[in-house]
Amino acid sequence: MTSRRLLAACSLAIATAITLAGCSGSTTEDSSSAASGTANADYYPVTVTDMAGNEVTIESADSVAITDNRFFQVAADWDVPVTAAPLDLFSPQNPLAESTDILNIGTHSEPDFEQVVAADPDLIINGYRFSEENADGMQDAAPDAAFVDMNGPEGQPVDEYVTESLTLMGEVFNKQDEAEALIEDFHTAVDDAKASYDPETTVMGLVTTGKEINYSNPTDGRGSSIFFDLLDLTPALDASGSEGHMGDDISLEAIAGANADFFLVLDRSAAVSESAEDQSALELITASPSLANVPAVVNDAIYVMPGDYYLTEDVFAYIAVLDGLAESFPAK
Repeated sequence: MTSRRLLAACSLAIATAITLAGCSGSTTEDSSSAASGTANADYYPVTVTDMAGNEVTIESADSVAITDNRFFQVAADWDVPVTAAPLDLFSPQNPLAESTDILNIGTHSEPDFEQVVAADPDLIINGYRFSEENADGMQDAAPDAAFVDMNGPEGQPVDEYVTESLTLMGEVFNKQDEAEALIEDFHTAVDDAKASYDPETTVMGLVTTGKEINYSNPTDGRGSSIFFDLLDLTPALDASGSEGHMGDDISLEAIAGANADFFLVLDRSAAVSESAEDQSALELITASPSLANVPAVVNDAIYVMPGDYYLTEDVFAYIAVLDGLAESFPAK
């Protein structure tokens, strides 16, 4: 099993690809962007139905506030004119992360809605961490902006959400072809991972933070549950848990007792920690005496999600994980 080398290679390839995409600036692309802008000027107004079922008429998308981290990379790739966003939640790999043209809303825990007022957006793309009271704050800060809610119905299957949300974004920004291509890439990655997985292989989701190893349940656990749903993975432990961003604190002995054949791991610290003392997920798991005899550790059957997964959780991250799993699952 070569999951450790695969992880490093995948992370480097993803970072390189994103960097090249963000740095490219040929005359041809500049001309294409200008042409696209002209086309979009004729595209609006457009009426869409958002993920919450609301009918929304968008008069213009010249100034966009976006809070849903699942679409930050889409906004960068599609040259969306973002004027306000929670830059603190952006992946460092996103070319918009260091933009001086975007007013920083901060984070969902302490949002600065005054930045939204200053940006005066025509359109708000809102969702995920900025739901509930933060959604009200966004609307109050820009009452004249078209408000597109990106939160789908509770319990919606992941593949349906990806397809419907990207289709919606394509309609909002006149990027239907680009959206369809992303959806196709996603479904291809799902099919490839399914084809590589043997249902007799038991899988356990884990979340590591700091020096802690926590359980991520297969139903709604942070990080891994999405892939249990998409790939119909066989749980090594089917205990109930929570959606908590740090996983569920069950004993290492209970984790070890499940004898998982494969660990699917979200390294939360890789995305949010600035402590030099934090160990990587792989180091924590392989160095744990309690887990030393678990088949997943013995056979090096551990896949750690990309380092910025906790920040992005978008279609690009899903595809990266699915591709990684297709390569990392034990041979049938």
